[in-house]
Amino acid sequence: MNPDDVREAPGAAVAPAILVAGLTKRFGTVTAVEDLHFTVQAGSVTALLGGNGAGKTTTISMLLGLLLPTAGRIEVLGEDMVRHRYRVLPRLNFSSPYVDLPHRLTVRENLRIYAGLYGVAHAAAVIARLGRELQIADFLDRPAGQLSAGQKTRVALAKALVNEPELLLLDEPTASLDPDTGDWVRSYIEAYRARRNCTILLASHNMAEVERLCDQVLMMRAGHIVDRGAPAALIGRYGRTTLEEVFLDIARDRRRSAAQ
Repeated sequence: MNPDDVREAPGAAVAPAILVAGLTKRFGTVTAVEDLHFTVQAGSVTALLGGNGAGKTTTISMLLGLLLPTAGRIEVLGEDMVRHRYRVLPRLNFSSPYVDLPHRLTVRENLRIYAGLYGVAHAAAVIARLGRELQIADFLDRPAGQLSAGQKTRVALAKALVNEPELLLLDEPTASLDPDTGDWVRSYIEAYRARRNCTILLASHNMAEVERLCDQVLMMRAGHIVDRGAPAALIGRYGRTTLEEVFLDIARDRRRSAAQ
């Protein structure tokens, strides 16, 4: 389906939170992403999945306005991200445990800086609340460089929520967490989505997490979206019992006829 059809359909109640059409990114002679078309509906949770090198990080970087596309268009929350990204950046945020905060600053100092960048009112109270809710209060005054991997994951999520975003891009939101803490964080994300009616784009290698959280899955391979659908629909289409099995089929370019 063409994204424009969704956006312009007569009687459509809500415009998509993300609209991507013909999105392409080349680095010299290397094409990282080619001719992507997709929408993410407001209030939904969509997974962007694929193996290493599939183009997920490049796509997310363009959605955030960190990379300019070679071709195509991106609209985020109704704004053109190439021409007007500064209008929309205060309404979104991004989390990744693999993006380090300045090590010498404490967690509280890091969060205070981000709160200032987003113009968050009553930043001290917001940070204290996030400290309690995400169970990071005990190390708010510890240098970020002294955190464990699991602690960094929770701090990254706190950073992403400091401005109460309408659109949240999550890269491996439960990486390095034990099963109990990971389950608790997923419940927190579900509750935040329901309370804020937040739209979430999720990149994860935890397929059980994707099955639990996501309404839609976009499967990438070699810079293209090769399949899409609800988790249950994809599992049925490929004749599998779990989304992980579907992921392996697509990553290894197996059973292509099942999806056609």
